[in-house]
Amino acid sequence: MLRAGIVGLPNVGKTTLFNAVTAQTSAVTANYAFSTSKPNVGVVTVPDERLAPLAEIVKTKVIVPASVEFVDIAGLVRGSSKGEGLGNQFLASIRETDTMIQVVRCFEDENIVHVDGAIDARRDIETIQIELALADLATVERRRERVQKGAKGGEKIARAEFEVLDKLQPALEEFQPAKSVSLSEDERAIARNYFLLTMKPTIYAANVN
Repeated sequence: MLRAGIVGLPNVGKTTLFNAVTAQTSAVTANYAFSTSKPNVGVVTVPDERLAPLAEIVKTKVIVPASVEFVDIAGLVRGSSKGEGLGNQFLASIRETDTMIQVVRCFEDENIVHVDGAIDARRDIETIQIELALADLATVERRRERVQKGAKGGEKIARAEFEVLDKLQPALEEFQPAKSVSLSEDERAIARNYFLLTMKPTIYAANVN
């Protein structure tokens, strides 16, 4: 089952989107940062008009549609990669997902506070990208230290891993996502073992007026 994490800054509409796609109202929405301290989780079946005809062909009454698990993750802020605003906890929740849906605030409402004081979608996207890249950079640097000795000693596996880390680190230092780095299939298989946040596919959801 696909696990999609809904992410973004505080007060951008993440929980509102979660309640909409999961058709529930149990997740609380509030006009203050970190109103979602623990992830909300909901499972949605995917409508597929092909299932009924297929069930008739194979003579079965059991129909199991595909499903998506949505995880509403509390807002990230500047410094989340260093633990600001319970950032470590929220980043760990993102790490467990397969893909991210980043909610970006594009609506004006003086009654709903923006964590940075003004509406700027591009800045908000960059803020999240920087925090995710910094978290990934820390992961890559720790792994690099572990395999460096083996790579210098000529260990084949360690050397292959070190080469992948050497490609990833410069991009992350420039706050570019790991998925933007050109890797071979074998190198990409190695990179998947790090569960990098910026390697995940991302959908941007613009929350408009």
